Amino acid sequence: MFFIKWIATFLKSLNSNEKPDEIAAGIAFGFVLALIPSGNLLWILLLLVTFFLRVNWGMEMIFLVIFKLIAPVFDPILHPLGYALLIIPSLEGFYDKLYNIPLIPFTKFNNTIVMGSFAAGILLYIPIFILFKILVQLYRTKVIKVIAESKFVKWFMKLPVVSTIVSLFNKANSVYSRAK
Repeated sequence: MFFIKWIATFLKSLNSNEKPDEIAAGIAFGFVLALIPSGNLLWILLLLVTFFLRVNWGMEMIFLVIFKLIAPVFDPILHPLGYALLIIPSLEGFYDKLYNIPLIPFTKFNNTIVMGSFAAGILLYIPIFILFKILVQLYRTKVIKVIAESKFVKWFMKLPVVSTIVSLFNKANSVYSRAK
């Protein structure tokens, strides 16, 4: 039942009047949060930042869960990246000062996977954002028309239960819009 609610949220967001930028930003932030191991201050701070930005939180949470399932596959790549960033000799003093600031050690930035996943997330945020923005726009301009005109959807909409629910929804929408 929970899974069906997520699919409904996903489809509602795609078909809503929400800007493709907000949907793409939610997906991209979901990806970044999924890469970073949870349970540290960095992950919590990034999650809190998204509450103050114009992102689709439903899409963020859906894709956070989806990407979190496949994120461990990337750990063998993220570990060497984080290690390479943490052993840069010119940054040793900076890391030492950073570590001595209160609360900063709780970000676990000195963990190779946290550092590697944070760096990869920063680098991949823009490409993922652009990719999903294009996909949302393509869905809204091309795919939705094909789906709406398919024989299955037309047959499904003629079912008595579905047509009754749609007509009730339309009536409720009409009453709501007049009340505004």
